[in-house]
Order: sequence, then structure tokens, then C-alpha cells
Amino acid sequence: MKEAMEIIIAILTDGFFAALAGIGFGSISDPPFRAFKMIATLAAAGHACRFVLMSFGGVDIATASLAAGLVIGFGSLWLGKRVRCPMTVLYIPALLPMIPGKFAYNMVFSFFMSLQSLHNAERLRMYMEMLFSNTIVAVAVIFMLAVGATFPIFIFPDKAFSMTRRHNQSND
Repeated sequence: MKEAMEIIIAILTDGFFAALAGIGFGSISDPPFRAFKMIATLAAAGHACRFVLMSFGGVDIATASLAAGLVIGFGSLWLGKRVRCPMTVLYIPALLPMIPGKFAYNMVFSFFMSLQSLHNAERLRMYMEMLFSNTIVAVAVIFMLAVGATFPIFIFPDKAFSMTRRHNQSND
């Protein structure tokens, strides 16, 4: 029981901090005030989904990011209609907390360190391996997030582009 409670607290904490980050990223683009609750909800749901898949499901970060992107993409389709906001207003700030900053930082770091190690073959090899692996992870995660978030647009193009319009009562 205690272990289950710790897992639930970890998932809720992860979602809470992702929601805060999503609100912060959302405030940069100045969305309507009614969208902030939805951005926070999407960021929390997506990040918690990825956290659960990686921590308890043994799923790699790229595949878990695809699943999280799908949660955010379909969620933004559903929630965007409720608050009459385009999907992008909701899903872009919700995705930003999941950008793999650690891998991107290590990618740039290993790039500069490899340039400084051109005359030491062993160190150069080590930094080139770091550069390659961090680049692959960072690019794969960002790509999977983008695919997952935009996938609903391709499945439901009519709904995705009409969610900000009110239905004309006389034509129904």
C-alpha cells in the first residue's frame, strides 16, 4: 500500500511540475486566458503518460514520447473545441516541457569537446560517441513528439480546422 501511494505521488508530482512548465511556456505566446487550464491539463497528462511508460512500463524515451504526443494531440483536439482555441495554441506549450534538454545540452557539449580533442584520438572517439548518441535521442524524441501531436490533424482534418468556429444553427 505504501509503495503504491509513493508511485501515485510520483506520477502526480511529475504531472504537476509539467503543468506549471506548460503554463509558463503558454504565457509566452499570450493565449486566451481560458486556454491556460487546458494547456496545464495537457502538459500534465502527456508528461505523466511518458513518465509512467518509462518508469513502470520499461518503454524507451522516444516511444514513450510518441505516446505522450498522441495523448496531447488528441487531448488538444477534444479540449480545443471546448474552449474554442486552435490545437496549436494548446499542444505546443504542452509539448515544450518534454523537450529533452539534457540530451540536447550533452549534444552541444560533446560537439565542442570533440573540437577541442582533435589531437587526442581516444578523447575524440569518446566525445564523438557522446555526440552521436545524444543527437539521435534528442532528434528522435522531438520528432516523435511532433508526430504524435500532429497525428490527429491528419485523421480528423475537418474537426481540427473547424474547432474555433461555432456551428450555424440555421444549417443544422
